[in-house]
Amino acid sequence: MSHTLAELGAIVGGSISGDPNTCIVRATVIDDAAEGDITLIDKAENLRRLAGSRAAAVVLPSDAPDVAIPALRVASVHEAFGRLVTLFRPRAEVRRIGVSPLAAVSPTARIAADVDVHPFAVIGDDVEIGSRSTIHPGVHVMAGCRIAEDVTIYSNSVLYEGTIVGPRAVIHAAVVLGCHGFGYKVVEGRHERAAQFGHVEIRADVEIGAGTTIDRGSYGPTIIGEGSKLDDQVMIGHNCRIGKHNLICSQVGIAGSTTTGDYVTMAGQVGVRDHVHIGDRAILGAKAGVSNDVPAKAFFFGCPATPEREQKLMMASYSKLPEMRRELRKLQRQVEQLAEQLRANGDEEKQSSAA
Repeated sequence: MSHTLAELGAIVGGSISGDPNTCIVRATVIDDAAEGDITLIDKAENLRRLAGSRAAAVVLPSDAPDVAIPALRVASVHEAFGRLVTLFRPRAEVRRIGVSPLAAVSPTARIAADVDVHPFAVIGDDVEIGSRSTIHPGVHVMAGCRIAEDVTIYSNSVLYEGTIVGPRAVIHAAVVLGCHGFGYKVVEGRHERAAQFGHVEIRADVEIGAGTTIDRGSYGPTIIGEGSKLDDQVMIGHNCRIGKHNLICSQVGIAGSTTTGDYVTMAGQVGVRDHVHIGDRAILGAKAGVSNDVPAKAFFFGCPATPEREQKLMMASYSKLPEMRRELRKLQRQVEQLAEQLRANGDEEKQSSAA
């Protein structure tokens, strides 16, 4: 399938510079672009990469300077390019299979007529699954779970008892929702599990990346707020309440009973201690170690995490530590020499007085 650059411009609403009849057969990133491909450049400083590219055309921001190859100029490069990628690589049509005879489904489960349950999935007692949802192979949905409409759960994920999943949620492979929290009490010298009677509640439009684990609450729910997006391999402890539209990157660990506001962003490998609150629209930089509450709209990073200005001042000082250490030693030697001179002068005065 091929399209002219003019046709692509009409599809994404962009303007053309160069030959509008340029034939395009694929949309791909600049490193992989070959003859007949259209690629993208989203920043002016990356335009130099076009010099060594074989791409037939490029998608550029509206205000980008002229380039040597035909260009499609748009207001949003990534939105337009995403549409072009989908045009050249349309998703395969989803084949509806209904409930596979190879799935293990409890007779007390209530499953909408247009739900797909793939082979080797296990659906427990008293489970509800809403319309147009898809349960992929190997998923285990334990007793009493409630899954709303248009939910997709990918292979080998496990939903423990009582888990609630809201509309349009996407749960990627090997996710575990509702396992017991890491809470113990010491009884006669032994660690005994504390109460783990709660559940997990995933609100509408949440997406959870592969390998993520979310523990159940001790008595009530652990909640992931509407529209929040969790990357792969995130760990969220029991009783946490994550606000709406949070972005939580890979390998973040959030200890129990922590709460977040709305539109919070946590970069990779952030660690958050228990019982703290992260305010609305706060940003936590990569590897931040959070041990106290973070105010709304603040940017904290470092370990221990502190406000951006404080952390930058500390980081600027680190490189000067060797020089400061040498200067301190020099000053220390000078002080010792002065002290020795003062002692010597004192001894001379005593001898003069005695004479």
